[in-house]
Amino acid sequence: MFDPNGKRIPVTLVEAGPCAVTQVKTIKVDGYQAVQLGFDKIVEKRVRKSEAKKPFSTIIEFRCDKQDSEAKVGDIVSLAEFKEGDKVIVAGISKGKGFQGVVRRYGYKGRHSVTHGTKHELRNPGSVGCQGGVRKGKGMAGHMGTDRVSVKNLVIVKLDALNNLMALRGALPGNKGTIIEIRG
Repeated sequence: MFDPNGKRIPVTLVEAGPCAVTQVKTIKVDGYQAVQLGFDKIVEKRVRKSEAKKPFSTIIEFRCDKQDSEAKVGDIVSLAEFKEGDKVIVAGISKGKGFQGVVRRYGYKGRHSVTHGTKHELRNPGSVGCQGGVRKGKGMAGHMGTDRVSVKNLVIVKLDALNNLMALRGALPGNKGTIIEIRG
């Protein structure tokens, strides 16, 4: 997108809602205060018996600090809660990258700069341990990605309430089509 001065702004488009309040949890009944939101309603003929009360493909719970929440079951949460220029926190699951070595996972240099004696150890992690064994926190090859990531202070550039679209400045965690949480 471009601002009024003609400066380019990198944005990510997000389909934001509408979300329905499916349950309000209270301290008296559940032991904590929370609001449960449902997104992406399931078509009526595809709803199973167990999903009859909450016919949504995605249900996410948000904790509340207030003792008495004004939300009620059936209320709709939409883009009306946000304004252009607001800063939000976006949380989601990052892209999965599978099993990776130490060069990609931790940025180790390997032995590319050494001229002699580097046969079969170009992307090697180096010395792993000593007499006491492997130290805690030693970077080793392993699974990378699919972690919960929060990106803070993203600015809302544009809101389209008619199509439920929100343009956020910058990149978001996850693949295209990933479900994310947006907190004001």
